[in-house]
Amino acid sequence: MTRPQKLGSLTLHLLRHAKSSWDDPGVADAARPLAPRGERAARKLARRLTREGVSPGLVLCSSARRARQTLELIRPALPGAPGILVEDGLYAASGRELMARLRRVPAGTDEVLLIGHNPGIHDLALALAGDTAPAALREQFPTGALASLRFGAVTWADVGPGGGEVIRVLLPRQL
Repeated sequence: MTRPQKLGSLTLHLLRHAKSSWDDPGVADAARPLAPRGERAARKLARRLTREGVSPGLVLCSSARRARQTLELIRPALPGAPGILVEDGLYAASGRELMARLRRVPAGTDEVLLIGHNPGIHDLALALAGDTAPAALREQFPTGALASLRFGAVTWADVGPGGGEVIRVLLPRQL
């Protein structure tokens, strides 16, 4: 479901999945669940997203179990009925691949939440922010972190390196 686009104002929220469990070394990476600590952090993030007014019209989520569980825990905090796409291609995607996917977001979608993995999500955030990336974002992108960027671009196809203004960085330890 898309919302009317604000001319020249697109917002992207990049969320690295919450902390996953390594309790069972035999579990395939894509099947690893969230750790209890990750579940708690995702619930705290959900409360913060509500306070911050994060309201994506579209959620793009990796198909990895820990990413889907993160989405399930924050979903109640997302107002309305955002379109939700769980995509295999977002699992282990590079920053370049994530950028290509982002550029295919349909016109009329002015706010997007992308839930993915490192190093791709961190690489994408740094590329989009360019030289203006704050120190907190340059240093790391830990599990459960969220970075929000605003773009002056009219369509997602126009979004590119250095075109984003970082408007929010939330680290799990700050929640």
